[in-house]
Amino acid sequence: MSRPMLQALREKTSGWIAIAIVAVLAVPFAFFGMEQYLFQNNADYAAKVESPPKWWQSAPDWWLVRKFAWTSTEVSADEFRQAFDATREQRREQEGEAFDARAFETMESKREVLEQLIDRAVLGVAADRAKIVVGDAQVQEIIRSIPAFQVEGRFDPQRYQMALQSSRTPQTPRDFQESLRVDLQRALVPQAIAETAFVTNGESARLMRLLGERRDVSFVVVPPPAVDTAPVSDADQQAWYTSNAARYREPEKVALEYIELRSNEVAADTPVDEAEARAHFEQVKSRFATAERRLASHILVEVPAGADEAAQQAAQKKAADIAAKAQAPGADFAALARENSDDPGSKDGGGDLGWVEKGMMAGPFEDALFGMQAGAVSAPVRTDFGWHVLQLREVDAGKPVAFEDVRADMEKEVREGDGSRAYNEQVGRVVDEINKNPMSLEPAAAAGGVQIQTIAPFARGAGSGIAANNAVVQVAFSEALTQDGTVSDPIEIAPNHTVFIRVTSHTPERAQPLEQVRERVIAEVRADRARKQAEAAADAMVAELAGGKTLQALAGERSLQAQDVPGIPRGAPVPDATANQAYFRAAPPTADKPTPGKVMMNDGSAVVFAVTKVEPGNPDEAPEQERAMLRQQLGSLLGNEDAEVLQRSLRRTMKITVNEARL
Repeated sequence: MSRPMLQALREKTSGWIAIAIVAVLAVPFAFFGMEQYLFQNNADYAAKVESPPKWWQSAPDWWLVRKFAWTSTEVSADEFRQAFDATREQRREQEGEAFDARAFETMESKREVLEQLIDRAVLGVAADRAKIVVGDAQVQEIIRSIPAFQVEGRFDPQRYQMALQSSRTPQTPRDFQESLRVDLQRALVPQAIAETAFVTNGESARLMRLLGERRDVSFVVVPPPAVDTAPVSDADQQAWYTSNAARYREPEKVALEYIELRSNEVAADTPVDEAEARAHFEQVKSRFATAERRLASHILVEVPAGADEAAQQAAQKKAADIAAKAQAPGADFAALARENSDDPGSKDGGGDLGWVEKGMMAGPFEDALFGMQAGAVSAPVRTDFGWHVLQLREVDAGKPVAFEDVRADMEKEVREGDGSRAYNEQVGRVVDEINKNPMSLEPAAAAGGVQIQTIAPFARGAGSGIAANNAVVQVAFSEALTQDGTVSDPIEIAPNHTVFIRVTSHTPERAQPLEQVRERVIAEVRADRARKQAEAAADAMVAELAGGKTLQALAGERSLQAQDVPGIPRGAPVPDATANQAYFRAAPPTADKPTPGKVMMNDGSAVVFAVTKVEPGNPDEAPEQERAMLRQQLGSLLGNEDAEVLQRSLRRTMKITVNEARL
């Protein structure tokens, strides 16, 4: 291309034409390419749920539109990891020694847990869009009913505070109340849908005929084939290894060295200075006194989020009018609440909130309530929910406690305090040494007066001792420790029990070579051949039964014992629960022609059977109590199914993005 031609092209693309071209290209780039350009590989969430605005349900799924018009919520990587670890521990407790930690650490298991979190997020977005609100009274009622917060069947504020602080993730009462409010908000819609389900008499009768059904069955147990010892060719080994490659992967592993610090227990008979015990009592005596509580009612005039000035003033005026009526002599506060309150949790009960203690309500609400005299009605009080008119019906003052009543407890706590101080000083010395020598545990161990211990390489969820602790596992497999070789920050695995760890070796997840798993591959190929051989033999018998031969004749030809069992009910293990399920999955026999079938057992044997008769159950023979219970159970199942349909429907209206790199 000549220089004059290049010059002409440059001139043509440097004026208004170039500007127009750039403008045209910018539009699709903004809608379709900007998101990838700006946010590529930067997302730190495990999943994101985005929903079009209620006022524009058909909003296009373009980045710019989603950015400014759609609502969204995220499932954080930490939230996923906590849920995954909790699920692992639950499965470990359920399955015991049969639990396979390596099999659990698959992407399928991770996605299963993540899908549950996504469902919760979807319900949260839907509840926010529907402006579903859970009132304070409902939250307080749930909290009071939780057994972990009760002493002798009564809600105890001290137990409440201690339970929240000693949980795996410590929370303040306000944080817990808000998390409970969110959970209730998300559950309201599916719960309401589930409760609307009902069962007709015809449906329950049909189900009882099915559940009460009995079948006449003949069966024979075909033993497993002889142990396969035939050679497995290299080609067969390679083919099996290739087709089952996911089964032969070595999980990520780390080896650790660590030091462990524990608080030394002080002997129970160690003398404690009385003055020190009394001084400690003065500091904590409020803990033993019965907390003051107040019996309250309220009327809520709700102020919706985003309400304009006129709406806010109208709500304030309405609340003031209600307060004036409630303060009039002879006023019926409960009737006013039932007529005017916007709090669905307390309205029908005349605004009753029950006994309220400090720390249970929002700041302005609580300040007003605890500044009132018994029998008084307040002026309107503003909170995030709107305007409240409060009625203080009764005051239950707290009761003090004497030192002599709790002397033994005070002496014990002083001893424990001495032990904790020594423990904290020990931890402080260790931390100081680690800050000076972050690549070695030896100086820290010397400062703490403890020995360095080691743990052989282990995979996630497969460790023992401290390596089975979730907090330790998360830190051990973190990028900082596996790549840098530094000593960890202190990890508290129990009260007054701390460990410091350092990763001494790290092996990423990798495929195990065929040579390493050859014996396992050979054994599995032989087991597969035996299974196919047994299944082929069973299929041949089923084919002969379908051709008209009797099961007794087939059993005689093979020197096996056929059994005739009339009237087998559902669930009867004859000879096994799996076989029973196969009997009832089989189609009913036609005329005098039995329905043949087979089922393979876990030990390699097969059950070949023939269903000769089906007798439906008789609903009239069941007592009314049993029929009512069945209708209730079926209604619950149908309601749960309706709730799942709602869940799937909501998911289809939203955009869900999964970031597997953060799982």
